Amino acid sequence: MCLILFSYQTHPAYRLVLAANRDEFYDRPTAAMAYWKDHPDVLAGRDLKGNGTWLGVTRSGRIAAITNYRDPAALMQNAPSRGILIRDFLTGNSSPQHYLAEVSKIGARYNGFNLIAGDTSGLYYYSNRSTGVQQLKPGIYGISNHLIDTAWPKVQRGKALLQHQLNGHENIDIEKIWEILADRSRPVDAKLPNTGVGFQWERILSPLFITSPDYGTRCTSIVLIDTSDHITMLERTFIKTADGIETGETRQYKLK
Repeated sequence: MCLILFSYQTHPAYRLVLAANRDEFYDRPTAAMAYWKDHPDVLAGRDLKGNGTWLGVTRSGRIAAITNYRDPAALMQNAPSRGILIRDFLTGNSSPQHYLAEVSKIGARYNGFNLIAGDTSGLYYYSNRSTGVQQLKPGIYGISNHLIDTAWPKVQRGKALLQHQLNGHENIDIEKIWEILADRSRPVDAKLPNTGVGFQWERILSPLFITSPDYGTRCTSIVLIDTSDHITMLERTFIKTADGIETGETRQYKLK
């Protein structure tokens, strides 16, 4: 996952509205969102190379999502897959606060990441490039490939678009959320971050929706949790073809 935008406890009907893009190499094997056969309570996509996931929910109301922290100079080639951290939370029973506290003890084993985990009791954030577990207060948040709410153009734009869409609207317009996630506009070069990947890659990675010959947005996801803890999760996949990017299947599940 490379972009997570979410409203937490700011909407009259939904305590969580989350919109996210998963960016990955097109040739990395992936299974679309579905209930896992080995853990039937888990609803998530699956990274078939690392056996983890990037975003998922459970029937009991657990939710977790992760983004990579972009720092190529510190990249460890043999580090474990960060998606395992999501898998282990969704399939476990620890409270989100306790789980992230335990992850913080082993965070140095992994390449950089941002991790959010929650259940009906609250929502929490931890990064192994920062210190401590943070309980999130009501607000509009954005996470890309740096710490939460880092003022990158794509994060600021995504948060503003999400807030504009939610303000004054009791009903969520799913099509408008899809449009936010499909935004391919690029900031001016002077506002690009410098994360060590070079200018051309900074430009490629700067939109909310990413495209390039080998790497790009593979799927977009929306999670809605209402004030009665009913969960709706949607996923839209994208396929790279010789002619460009084609929209694949859109899946929707309702839990509880």
